[in-house]
Amino acid sequence: MTVETPKNLTFFTPEFSKNEGTIFIDTGISAGFPSPADDFRETRISLDDELISNREATFFAKVSGQSMIGAGLDDKDLLVIDRSIEPTNNKIAVCFLDGEFTVKRLRVQGEEVWLQPENPNYPIIKITEDNNFVIWGIVTSVIKKV
Repeated sequence: MTVETPKNLTFFTPEFSKNEGTIFIDTGISAGFPSPADDFRETRISLDDELISNREATFFAKVSGQSMIGAGLDDKDLLVIDRSIEPTNNKIAVCFLDGEFTVKRLRVQGEEVWLQPENPNYPIIKITEDNNFVIWGIVTSVIKKV
């Protein structure tokens, strides 16, 4: 796995596995009443196949900070980012803004763009022509440790 470390996010280039995947219990795990153990079937699942649709354009990055906790992105979560997805209103994007990477929700209205945090303790950022701004990719999944 290749690691790059720009400010605020740590990027990883995924190394795709060539194995048959990990065991997957496809009956669901009850969060209510337990289900009989003899009802489960196991198959194999590849997280590469489940989480990545465009291998050449996909990267991972770790979140640093709390600005997106309302969207379920917590400090040290691992993001799956696809650079081939068209950035549109309401998508969560990894952006390069004035020399730093940040992850925020895109708000687009006409020609105006704002970066919306999902934590009221952080300000909304209006993008102007004075900013050095690039939408680097769109977040497609988040991987959490419990």
